[in-house]
Amino acid sequence: MNINVDKVKIFVTVPINNLNEVRKAIWDAGAGTIGTNYTECSFSVKGTGTFKPINKANPYIGEKDRLEYVEEEKLEVICSINKVKDVISVLRKVHPYEEPAIDIIPLLDENSFK
Repeated sequence: MNINVDKVKIFVTVPINNLNEVRKAIWDAGAGTIGTNYTECSFSVKGTGTFKPINKANPYIGEKDRLEYVEEEKLEVICSINKVKDVISVLRKVHPYEEPAIDIIPLLDENSFK
């Protein structure tokens, strides 16, 4: 098997009120293209995020030293390897949280398999 990673999937949780702003910003930075005929592709699902700001935190939502439950959406997009740094940089600029939860997962192309 010859494995070459050209794309990743980026996941981030976003407060529902900020979802469209974050989604548009990362599309504009180059994420969300599938194949040659589709752009602005994404998927999101609603859920409940939890966090407890401590120490020197300056939370966008909630209060220090108090467990928070926030309705969020988990946003996912595909991104070319050569655009990941730009997309993550933009994501961090527009995301309202000090420390957004971002996962970057390498994707295997189906041509990697026999």
